[in-house]
Amino acid sequence: MNIENFTFNIEYVIVAMAGVILYLLYYVYSKDSDYSRNIRSVASVVEDLNRELFYLKKQLKETESSIAKAPTHMNDDEIYQEIERSVYDMVQPLSLALKQIQNNISSIEVEIESRMTQLESGVKQISIPSSVHGNDDEKIISLYKQGISEDSISKELHISKPEVEFVLKINKIK
Repeated sequence: MNIENFTFNIEYVIVAMAGVILYLLYYVYSKDSDYSRNIRSVASVVEDLNRELFYLKKQLKETESSIAKAPTHMNDDEIYQEIERSVYDMVQPLSLALKQIQNNISSIEVEIESRMTQLESGVKQISIPSSVHGNDDEKIISLYKQGISEDSISKELHISKPEVEFVLKINKIK
């Protein structure tokens, strides 16, 4: 009767752990979709900025060609200063937009790191039983010390190889 209760309790623990793992997977999936949307948004902004930069370069070339065609009543220094001023006026909004994008990306990175830390700490808090099969620990250790491979032990005892590795690691044998 006691063994049946123990097995019944272990089944509840396993079901509860499965539920927690499923919830964590759902949480990670939903956050991943949020981050994907944010990244697509940033990509579209970058694409718009590239398009605007292309048009500004084109406009700059047209301005330079119109200045070259215009009568030369300005000296070379004045032309250079006018071009420099025009370029600065065109590039300034792009520079500000790029800085804003960098700030947005930095804040997204910080948020991702904090959420990853929260997830890692949550996963670390989940306690795993030392062994699902309490009597198998001694059998595993005994068979391993006799030189039997982990694969053979898992087949013989009808347990998974990771479970065999876990027992050996917990008992500091491997």
